[in-house]
Amino acid sequence: MKPQHVLSDGSVTIRGQAVPYQAESGTLIVHPEGWDDANPDPKAPQAVASIFYVAYFKKGAHAENRPITFVYNGGPGSATVWLHMGALGPKRVVTSDDVHTPAAPYKLVDNDDSLLDSTDLVFIDAPGTGFGRVIGKDRDKAFYGTDPDAAAFTDFIAQFLARHGRYNSPKYLFGESYGTTRSAIIANALANEKGIDLNGVILLSQILNYGNSIDRAQGNPSNDQPYVLGLPSFAATAWYHHKLPDQPADLKAFLAEVEHFALTDYTSALQDGTGISDEKLKATAEKLHRYTGLPVDYLIKADLRVNGGEFAKTLLGDEGQDTGRLDSRFSGPSLDPLAQRPAYDPQSAAMESAYVAAFNDYARKTLHYGADPSFGDGYMEYRVSAHSIGKWSFTHKQPDQRGPARGEPNVLPDLAMAMKTNPSLQVMLNQGYYDLGTPYFEGVYEMRHLPIPRALAKNIEIKQYASGHMVYAHLPALKEMHDNVSQFIARTHPKSS
Repeated sequence: MKPQHVLSDGSVTIRGQAVPYQAESGTLIVHPEGWDDANPDPKAPQAVASIFYVAYFKKGAHAENRPITFVYNGGPGSATVWLHMGALGPKRVVTSDDVHTPAAPYKLVDNDDSLLDSTDLVFIDAPGTGFGRVIGKDRDKAFYGTDPDAAAFTDFIAQFLARHGRYNSPKYLFGESYGTTRSAIIANALANEKGIDLNGVILLSQILNYGNSIDRAQGNPSNDQPYVLGLPSFAATAWYHHKLPDQPADLKAFLAEVEHFALTDYTSALQDGTGISDEKLKATAEKLHRYTGLPVDYLIKADLRVNGGEFAKTLLGDEGQDTGRLDSRFSGPSLDPLAQRPAYDPQSAAMESAYVAAFNDYARKTLHYGADPSFGDGYMEYRVSAHSIGKWSFTHKQPDQRGPARGEPNVLPDLAMAMKTNPSLQVMLNQGYYDLGTPYFEGVYEMRHLPIPRALAKNIEIKQYASGHMVYAHLPALKEMHDNVSQFIARTHPKSS
């Protein structure tokens, strides 16, 4: 393996402003965490990864004044085709808003909401995805885990800055979903292991503490917080599908009411556990029915605790439909009406083909990646997923933690450490109301419970949208997010050009 890249030129008009750019598509080589070519450890994994990226540089900009943003999706083990072709890059694939996008041909358009007007962009595909590959002995152990993955991205970013002369540029991370978990670790590692302070960390659809996940709440009895934090997203979904017994006119006012109930009466009922009185159980179930549309008897049978999959299965169950997990505005036919949770995500099924087709054509025809003789016959598969989730080690070693890594990740201490050691670091959280994968109120709760001094809380900005996990799947929300993120970058770096 060796680094390689291909250059191409383009221009995109963003909000009436022409932005000429140079695109660089290529790979960088990274080694496992702790690798040292001068003093190799025979016990370390003998593996190597080529990480694929596409970078866009605005022509004529001065590096010291031009922000650079490193962008990645989550998974874990996902390529960054989603943010690249749906949100931030110079081209955008057109998909249907809340229903299945018809099969090819798909339409690729100039992206009027690309962030290239505010920052250079580097889209990074996770190890084993895109046109990148992972080879060698112990390759799964070397790269498919919370800490090894973050180490690979940290290495990549430091390499990229050095190879492209961008150490003195304003620097940002933009991660989505599991990418937010990754960003918290990277922000701390860059600052406190590499000596690289960031200007900002931009989070989209956050999950920093997996103990708060509504997906797996039933597997952690005695921790009721996921149910509390998931309730407002359930309410938003029921509102969208008109399943509430008394449909409010204003979503935001309704959600404020639900949030208050979640933190007060609902929390109190859950904390009572088996000691709850019959009267309180019934009264709480009736209130939950009002906010979620789920039947009172069902809620009592569930002991007031419904996880994400159960809600997605039940809300439209009488219509034979499951709601989407990543975007609950979507729905699709249930494969098994009697199952406890959906067998597939209607939102993912609705648009994956469009993204895959669009990027494969774009990479080969516009970026010209893969046409070099070093590619043999000119073909290499673009892998949307590393299919690594079943091999993934979710253990994580927090800053200053003694002993081995443990448990499912809670990276709140990592982000907090990055903010404490760099008090000028700014954090922006973007969220969709209709996200059942990483509910928006969970992200709000985590930001409010970062172990930081209260004075640093002013460094955190939260924006919410009438969309789902992939906020950009709803075009009005994409436009809002572009404006909000552009303003965030301008505010944290007033000299951007």
